[in-house]
Amino acid sequence: MLQNFFILCSGADSTILKTCSEGEQNKYAGIGATVFFTAVMAFIASSYALYTVFDNLFASICFGLIWGLLIFNLDRFIVSTIKKKKSFSNEFIQAAPRLVLAVIIAIVISKPLEMKIFEKEINQVLLEEKNAMTLTNKEQLALQYTPAVEKLNQDILALKTELKDQEAETNALYDTYITEAEGTAGTLLLGKGPVYTEKREKHDAALTELQQLKETNAIKIDGIEAQILVLNTEYADVVKNSQPIIDGFDGLMARITALEKLPWLPSFFIFLLFLAIETSPIIAKLLASKGAYDLKLEDEESAVKTWVRQKVQQREQVLSTDTALNEKIYSEIKEEEAVYAYKKKKAEELLKLQADAFHNLQVKSL
Repeated sequence: MLQNFFILCSGADSTILKTCSEGEQNKYAGIGATVFFTAVMAFIASSYALYTVFDNLFASICFGLIWGLLIFNLDRFIVSTIKKKKSFSNEFIQAAPRLVLAVIIAIVISKPLEMKIFEKEINQVLLEEKNAMTLTNKEQLALQYTPAVEKLNQDILALKTELKDQEAETNALYDTYITEAEGTAGTLLLGKGPVYTEKREKHDAALTELQQLKETNAIKIDGIEAQILVLNTEYADVVKNSQPIIDGFDGLMARITALEKLPWLPSFFIFLLFLAIETSPIIAKLLASKGAYDLKLEDEESAVKTWVRQKVQQREQVLSTDTALNEKIYSEIKEEEAVYAYKKKKAEELLKLQADAFHNLQVKSL
């Protein structure tokens, strides 16, 4: 049962193969098994590749099955059409396009499995790239908010500086009227005289202005700090909303790019392994010696070609003979006077009928 299935996979004619030896049947069963397992590997690889792209198990399996069947049909067709020739070079030339295609298919098959084998290393590379992208993203987004925040901070600093200057001026007036009262400065008279009263009034007025300025600037600073808080909140929200895009940077193309940053030698050997698997049906067919099956198949095909050639020649002979007979018959008829007189009579009758019909039509139109 299993042998019959693999013979079916090889594309060999089972009717002819059953008349051959057991060894010949095993040879083609081995070729069919190679074709089958190559298709299985293609199914697994394409399913995993599609799963990394769409993250949908059902869709990945369906597409992987279609891809596996495509590879199976292609391998089966090419293996079955490679005919054993007298010269190995002719067979190789016949299989050359398939070998080129095998290289392409091997790359397609090996890449997804390479990504699975080196998944941990690829994840590490992607993590480093995501961290770098996160920092870069924050820096780029900060360029939109930092100038505005810095300007608002400068406004706060200016308000605090104004308040500090006013406070220093008020303190200076306080020291002035205190020293005037103590007699250590100003008029140098001890006691609270007219000059002291004037300086005290200046200080009290400046103190009132300082209190008003504190209240006014405090309101302004609170408003500016609220604006800064809004900007910082917006910046945090933008960073938060853009982070899922960076976190989702692990698709097929990103993983292939990350794989290329790893050492190339392990990937190259995996590629060679799949290249050997993909070309194994062709190589097995090329290296196999010309056996009884090939001879019987060649004999059957030769018999069909000979029979078809005979039928074509017979039809050509029939056509040639019939053409010659027709030419001879019509050339003899052309010389017959009776035939000439009969056709002339019929032509005259036809012309008369046409003239009568035209006359009647003209009369009706009057």
